Amino acid sequence: MPSACVTGGNGFLASALIRQLLEKGYAVNATVRDPGNEQKAGQLKQMQSLGTLTIFRADLEEEGSFDEAFNGCDYVFLVAAPVKIMSENPEEELIKPAIKGVLNMFKSCVKTKATLKRVILTSSAAAVSINQLEGVNLVMDEEAWSDLTFLTTTKPRTWGYAVSKVLAEKEAIKYAEENELSLVRVIPSLIVGPAVGSVLANSTQLSLCLLSGNEGMIRGFRQMQCLSGSISMVHVEDLCRAHIFVAEEKVAAGRYICSAVNTSLPELACFLRMRYPQRRLTTDCSDLPEKSKVILSSEKLIKAGFEFKYSKLEDIYDETIRSAEAVGFLTPTANGSTHVQIGE
Repeated sequence: MPSACVTGGNGFLASALIRQLLEKGYAVNATVRDPGNEQKAGQLKQMQSLGTLTIFRADLEEEGSFDEAFNGCDYVFLVAAPVKIMSENPEEELIKPAIKGVLNMFKSCVKTKATLKRVILTSSAAAVSINQLEGVNLVMDEEAWSDLTFLTTTKPRTWGYAVSKVLAEKEAIKYAEENELSLVRVIPSLIVGPAVGSVLANSTQLSLCLLSGNEGMIRGFRQMQCLSGSISMVHVEDLCRAHIFVAEEKVAAGRYICSAVNTSLPELACFLRMRYPQRRLTTDCSDLPEKSKVILSSEKLIKAGFEFKYSKLEDIYDETIRSAEAVGFLTPTANGSTHVQIGE
């Protein structure tokens, strides 16, 4: 039985990854900050019925707290990270904790290096796509990095999150090289899809904001396009599959962007109006560029042999809307039909 540890086990991506690993026959260790908190760890405990799942307490701030959870594992998936995107004090609340957390987890990896085959770090498209380049459909691959000078001088509202992702990933690269650890980094775009529990993740709620009418999230969506140059998405199931794929693929190395769809807010609004005519869009995005500036390329991942299950907007949104209806985030349409085929 292969074994793996997933950090930040009660999070959206981590809990979905744990489910997939258990379904594939892995013995899984999961770390959370407070295993006794039923609100945060309860859904994780329910997955213990799916297979061998052991829950450990660990904290990014505490060196050595991951030692026991990592011990004896074949693979370690480093998903946990500070996520206070709208921080008022990014340096202290995001950047320093992100770097410290990565180092603490890697120090625990070194202690179990004898059995550890690979470390898989989850980064973010925020570490790739934010720049001052001009144009449309600019292809960003694994060689691209967000512009730290631009971020730290202009300081857009979410600058600290992007900087934390860049610096944490670079610290991971340096530490892994110095300690001869096999490290692969997965770079996801906006993660959407159904949650393991009954509450939709913030990123999924963000993807639905044009339908839900949440003005705060609509502003965030608009800022995302203005800052990163596109609205790019990946279904959580595909992202989990990609994590496992690069873990098990012996020749995998370096970074892998995992993004299925690249679009813009005007294009997305047009798609939603046509696909779901029963639902009323609550905002106008016509003032934004129709074409996205950036295309996040997953060519490296695809060439390695990975195939996306959810490769189109309709694939992603049909299921996401159904899950949002099921948990009460969106009201089901009157006729019970969530979509029509475009062109009908």
